[in-house]
Amino acid sequence: MTLIAATLQMFFTDRLAQQRQASPRTIAAYRDTLRLLLGFVHRTTGKPPSQLDWSDLDTTMISKFLNHLEDDRNNSVRTRNVRLTAIRSLFSYAALRHPEHALLIQRVLAIPPKRFDKRIVTYLTSTEIDALIAAPDLTRWEGRRDRALILLAIQTGLRVSEITGLNCADVTLGVGANVRCEGKGRKQRAVPLGRPVEALLRSWLTERAGAPEHPLFPTRTGRRLSRDAVALRISTHAATAAQRCPSMQGKPIHPHVLRHTCAMTLLQAGVDTSVIALWLGHAGVRSTDAYIHADISIKEKALALTTPATARPGRYHPTDKVLAFLESL
Repeated sequence: MTLIAATLQMFFTDRLAQQRQASPRTIAAYRDTLRLLLGFVHRTTGKPPSQLDWSDLDTTMISKFLNHLEDDRNNSVRTRNVRLTAIRSLFSYAALRHPEHALLIQRVLAIPPKRFDKRIVTYLTSTEIDALIAAPDLTRWEGRRDRALILLAIQTGLRVSEITGLNCADVTLGVGANVRCEGKGRKQRAVPLGRPVEALLRSWLTERAGAPEHPLFPTRTGRRLSRDAVALRISTHAATAAQRCPSMQGKPIHPHVLRHTCAMTLLQAGVDTSVIALWLGHAGVRSTDAYIHADISIKEKALALTTPATARPGRYHPTDKVLAFLESL
């Protein structure tokens, strides 16, 4: 056991589990990042993870690992930055325990996150929603489960981790029908259910016939659905729906798109952004700005209120060669 192995173990058992009391999802995310990192270093240097020292994790190696995530694993820049955050958290903890490696640790902590393009969020229109809900095969048990899952996700805007974590007891039917979940930061919230979703969940719970502590959307064997399984089911049904709805062809449909769809539906219905932030469990109101940017109807209404410009059209032409060079940059 070398220094890195002992510190790595203490990072999870002492720092994350006891001091910070991190959620199981955070611990799992950090675990996956460091497992990928140690595997990459092992393939690069030939050293097993149990024999690695801090000198094997310098800025050059960390930078190669981050490039490996993008180039070989085809991860997005956002995912790359999330992995870097986990690595920096480990090195910040190691800085207090290994002052002899202060320079190496400081250089790793100085690696900046990578900038990325902020694209307009993808969401489904009402026609596309109907096509996606009608896609599952209702003659099969999985189809009825998937239809209830999709409709619940669109109406409540739950994250995929929140959906997979639901138990049968988390759904309240009847007067004040709602679903309770635990989101990021251990924040618990209850989201009301509309009548169509309540009726579908009532039918599903009757067919599901599970105990209160059983998962609401299980697999055939009764286990809890994974994030990848939900993403696969939604992409499969989206491909089926695209055959009936041409506007869905080529549109990337994943579980978070259903969350965006819920937010856009609320925004277009005139719901205040603060209420949308509470509905989705956002940390602040600013998180809903992405949906305002994506709603072209808001900008069209603003354009209709403006006065058309009467200035003559034209283009600036610099007279000096130096100014012309600067203009061409």
